Amino acid sequence: MNILSPSILAADFSRLGEQIREVEHAGAQYLHIDVMDGVFVPDISFGMPVILSIRKCTDIFFDVHLMIDRPERYIKEFADCGANLINFHIEATQDVVGTIQKIRFLGKKAGITISPETPAKAVEPYLRLVDMVLVMTVKPGFGGQKLMPECLEKVREVRAMAAERGLDIDIEVDGGIRIDNVELALEAGANVIVAGSAIFRNRISENVSRFLEKMLK
Repeated sequence: MNILSPSILAADFSRLGEQIREVEHAGAQYLHIDVMDGVFVPDISFGMPVILSIRKCTDIFFDVHLMIDRPERYIKEFADCGANLINFHIEATQDVVGTIQKIRFLGKKAGITISPETPAKAVEPYLRLVDMVLVMTVKPGFGGQKLMPECLEKVREVRAMAAERGLDIDIEVDGGIRIDNVELALEAGANVIVAGSAIFRNRISENVSRFLEKMLK
């Protein structure tokens, strides 16, 4: 199943609740929430208080992407704030399996993420443990970047590794996805699409509908 996960990093924070409801009503299935700490990535975004506050205004699935150092320290806090899926970078921790186990123990879906410089092979030991692999198609930490098309080859590799093992896991792409290139990501094997600027820049409902038209045809 193909899923659209609009990233609130590109939203207007003065109208955040309103815009979240707009993407939900337009048909987006997930909401992508990028958490940045200024350590693992150079930028800082938002944390638990924002997630807790927006959880009160929507029942949409929270796809929480932790771009933070040693994510295992905060799994319970993000679970308690209303995350449905917690995705963390394997480059950010020395205890990938333990972090996955913490997420699962709390009843949440678990995902692992790889940055552009990390080979697809790095996720192989964990494929049977997770619900999702997120392949970054830009350098993590900033919105509005252009898609790095070479990263789509890693999507193909992860999809092939999963298929070889009989695993039906989600593969998500995040970074530079627009209406005119989303089909490239789908053809590579991604089924969860993150889009930020391409959704929230203007005409939010129309943008969601255009993405879904391409993704669900």
